[in-house]
Amino acid sequence: MFYVSMFFQYASQYLKTRLTYRVDTVVEIFSDFLFQAVNLIFILVVFGHTSFLSGWNREEIIFIYGFFLVPYAIFSAFFNIWDFNERYIVKGEMDRVLTRPVHSLFQIIMERMELESLFGVITGIVIMGYAAMNLGLTFTWYDGLIFIFMVVGGSFIYAGIFISIASIGFWSDSRTDIMPMMYNIGNYGRYPVDIYHRVIRFVLTWILPFAFVGVYPAAYFLKREEWYIYAFLTPVMGIVFFCIAVFLWNSGVKKYRGAGN
Repeated sequence: MFYVSMFFQYASQYLKTRLTYRVDTVVEIFSDFLFQAVNLIFILVVFGHTSFLSGWNREEIIFIYGFFLVPYAIFSAFFNIWDFNERYIVKGEMDRVLTRPVHSLFQIIMERMELESLFGVITGIVIMGYAAMNLGLTFTWYDGLIFIFMVVGGSFIYAGIFISIASIGFWSDSRTDIMPMMYNIGNYGRYPVDIYHRVIRFVLTWILPFAFVGVYPAAYFLKREEWYIYAFLTPVMGIVFFCIAVFLWNSGVKKYRGAGN
């Protein structure tokens, strides 16, 4: 309950700060919508030249993209730690964080939250709804619960991977960062993995499991029974990778010796 209370206090202060500059907030949200629209247009352009992509039709690809946006939006809202190395290690702000009686990772997540990114959840659901209507999909009452578990699992996978990468900063304070490259690799998860070479497919499934953020869980709702096993592994993979990330983070904190000179 203490951490729940802290979350709402951080969120309250964040919203007060953002609402001080309302125009900037609206422009940022609008730019996110434009970025997502460009990605959707890219899919439409691709299918302007072909009817199927490795057995997947246009509406199925759009549905996968819409699903991908939901866990990605949650990740972007609460795990925005792409500049952890430079801000907290190189500039020494980690020293400030460690003086407080709250877990360091929780503090950093709260300090770097961007709640406006949650609008991506709405965009994703709208895109999924559009594709589902065109596909004639039907859903049962428990599909909503499964959807929530898979979205949370996908968010934890993203969070686990990027927290693990950020943890490298405790052992190396180099400004050279692999975060941008990892963001680009993450985009592969919003397309069916069977369009890639088997090596890439293996990487996206077991090493950098971004496929569990988009195509695998979405395949369940698309009634692709051949992918059901992978779909239901999504929450498990999320828990595993997030636990690994927390372990690496805690180990890194023990190694941290301050900014120094």
